Amino acid sequence: MDDELYSFALKSALTEIHNTCPEIKHSFAFNQGGQIIAGDENTPENTVHKIMGSLNNILEKADAVGGIDNITLESSKGRVNISCLSNLYLVTVTSRNADKNYVNTVTHVLIPTVLKLLEKITPTPLKNNKPEPEIKPPIPITTKNAEELSTSQPDQSPQKETEPEPALQEPPASQFIVENIGGLLVSNDTIRINSETLSKWEELFSEKEIKGVKIETYNGKTTRCKVKPMKKSKQEGTGIVQIPEKILNTLEIKKGELVKIKPIIE
Repeated sequence: MDDELYSFALKSALTEIHNTCPEIKHSFAFNQGGQIIAGDENTPENTVHKIMGSLNNILEKADAVGGIDNITLESSKGRVNISCLSNLYLVTVTSRNADKNYVNTVTHVLIPTVLKLLEKITPTPLKNNKPEPEIKPPIPITTKNAEELSTSQPDQSPQKETEPEPALQEPPASQFIVENIGGLLVSNDTIRINSETLSKWEELFSEKEIKGVKIETYNGKTTRCKVKPMKKSKQEGTGIVQIPEKILNTLEIKKGELVKIKPIIE
């Protein structure tokens, strides 16, 4: 894959992580040679270079003991974490009060998934190398076979072509980070997701009715339930799904884990 395209895809993933988890203030990735590959849109280049300058001494000492697997630095103002992912190092800067488990779920699941997808992408061939059709020599026409051709020639009158019916598009699955929801007014069989996702589904299947959603965990457990738009809050549009305790217990998941959700169309 083209290095520029690889860097752009990784930058987009880091920016999406920042949008999903605002507790991550800055994030960027660099290779084993210390070259910065990509950073999220909210992190200026001078900030990245300042952080790298502060980490140089630590990285040099880490090489002497076999490299870095995971390092966390804490101060009164925040926390810096360096993780080795494949052939890259991921640096995240968070507030001191950030939920460690939540941040680790986001960074150690989304980014490795993106890296694996990027490694599998290969350029599409410009031409399809189809075999050339075999050309048979023409059959000489005689009086006898001319009569046979005239009697056996099929009807050449134009026939109306029937257009194939369009196939129903498979509902897309979207990835969300779990957050539990409770209270007296909360229904145990209904989840809440952002209204933007619901609008996209309704636009995509304008002639069909969305009866509910199917939730699938990364452990293979699934369930069906009702869905409503998330109430106005700072979390709307951040990739969060609010799930009541009963459904969490059914799926055996908890806050901070990732799930895939797609609409049920009828």
